[in-house]
Amino acid sequence: MKYIRLIAAVLLTILSVFLFVSGIVGWGVLTVIISLFFVLFHFKNEMNLLAFYFIRKSKFQTVERILSKVKRPENMMKTQEAYYYYLLGLTQAQTNQPSKAEKSFKKALSTGLRLKSDQAMAKLNLAGFYLSKRNKKVAKIYLMDAKKLDKQNMLSAQIKEVEYMMKRI
Repeated sequence: MKYIRLIAAVLLTILSVFLFVSGIVGWGVLTVIISLFFVLFHFKNEMNLLAFYFIRKSKFQTVERILSKVKRPENMMKTQEAYYYYLLGLTQAQTNQPSKAEKSFKKALSTGLRLKSDQAMAKLNLAGFYLSKRNKKVAKIYLMDAKKLDKQNMLSAQIKEVEYMMKRI
């Protein structure tokens, strides 16, 4: 099931070569472009791309609706699956579903988020969840991991905020 898009891309590429050889260059270019879309969507899931777009717009209800259309995320490539759970966790955290968000972030981390900044964001959220449960020890572990992963200091303000909350507990 995972490779249907690649098979379609190969068939379209063969068709485009035939069209180029036949002298029908316009249609050949069009089939090459379409085959490139199939290859792109093999490596980048279109539902994840749409969800990223709406997360940037802070439309979390729309993101939930988009992600609910994915029936079997375990059939995605591992990185796509990890980002599916990451996006789901971000959405659940924003819509006040902390226990579901915690599970989603853990699943995203165990599946394998690719970018260090995304791993840091997931661990920072987990630190916040554990801090709200008054489990300071586990929260501190996740917070230290988030600090190590945040090389560009993109999350420094949020990390300081969680550290301040940790001191108050």
